[in-house]
Amino acid sequence: MEVIPGILEKEWNEIERKINLVKPFAKTIHIDIIDGKFAPNATFIDPLPFQKFTSDLFFELHMMVENPIQYLKPFADVGFKRFIGHIESLRQLADQAEFVAKAEALGEVGLAIDGPTPLKTIKVPLDDLDAVLIYTSDRVGFSGPSFMEERLGKVKKIREQNKFLSIAVDGGINDQTAILAKNAGATRFVSTSFIFNSPDPQKQYEMLKEILK
Repeated sequence: MEVIPGILEKEWNEIERKINLVKPFAKTIHIDIIDGKFAPNATFIDPLPFQKFTSDLFFELHMMVENPIQYLKPFADVGFKRFIGHIESLRQLADQAEFVAKAEALGEVGLAIDGPTPLKTIKVPLDDLDAVLIYTSDRVGFSGPSFMEERLGKVKKIREQNKFLSIAVDGGINDQTAILAKNAGATRFVSTSFIFNSPDPQKQYEMLKEILK
């Protein structure tokens, strides 16, 4: 079970502030990038400033973008080690297979699935992936939406199909919803607002770790 602070921001100064807040206690940081086309929002998307942090922390990239393949090498070059592309941008089997192959050459690879998208949209074998990310709110693109318990049906189905795959949940994860997600079969828990909207992010992080033991 792994708790991962998630950062979705428009400005580098705020991203850097949050990285500095969690780097004393977090091992992995989840960075959301949004291009303004995939979802009606846009974030900071330049990989270069991250380079000063990637030698000390494990960074994963959650790509809410139209063409995730084009972001793989630029972020790998600055030290990102896990790459999560949305299947809504990779509808065809050939596109998913190409993304997986190129990401695997650079680090770990995962596919993410938006709230309303059916699981059958994942066309590559689950055994080809290091992880699947299930978005557990309505639609990706913003930080702070509420958890939707019905999304856990996807977690349960994937766990039934593959006992060992890492399953991440992202969207409304807090001290209550993390337990529900764990019971459904999730193993990674990306938490954004619950951690960073608190005066004591480390306390929130440790609380999640404790309840997931």
